[in-house]
Amino acid sequence: MSLVALSGSLRARSSNGAVLNSALTLWDGPATTADIGALPHFNPDLDGEDATPPPSVAALRTAVASADALLIVSPEYAHGVPGVLKNALDWLVSSGEVVHKPVAVITASPFPTGGDHANAQLRETLRMMTGEVITAACREIPAIGPKIDAATERVSDEATLTDLAAALTHLATAATATPAAR
Repeated sequence: MSLVALSGSLRARSSNGAVLNSALTLWDGPATTADIGALPHFNPDLDGEDATPPPSVAALRTAVASADALLIVSPEYAHGVPGVLKNALDWLVSSGEVVHKPVAVITASPFPTGGDHANAQLRETLRMMTGEVITAACREIPAIGPKIDAATERVSDEATLTDLAAALTHLATAATATPAAR
């Protein structure tokens, strides 16, 4: 089973990047992270019936289409989804790669809320895109700072790692089920 991940943070030493990298090591199968930082701003004029999408958009669509499951890990900015991530999802809305794709949403925050606003917004957007949001695979991780080992840039908190492993198990189970069984 293959997994493609999208990170809502472009920071080099992001705590959400550490969560994403930790999750990828827990996935039992091929896993990649799509580069969404190179995407142009969404413009429907570049995405019409006769238009050829920009190469970075085509690469994102190919990566998502070829994966068995999608993992989104994101911070919350101003109680919302980071613009770079929303832009990537906008490029996927009309092309259909997310339709019936099992998706997990994980948000992490230094605050006690765990990025709950962004998590809810992402789930709603993905449901509108007809993605199969796997509720049991979604997580909000509060107070992420001390749960990260700065030297390895990975989650070091055992309880959080156990919870991430459980989330990914739920995502993998959904990815092997038929869409009707999800």
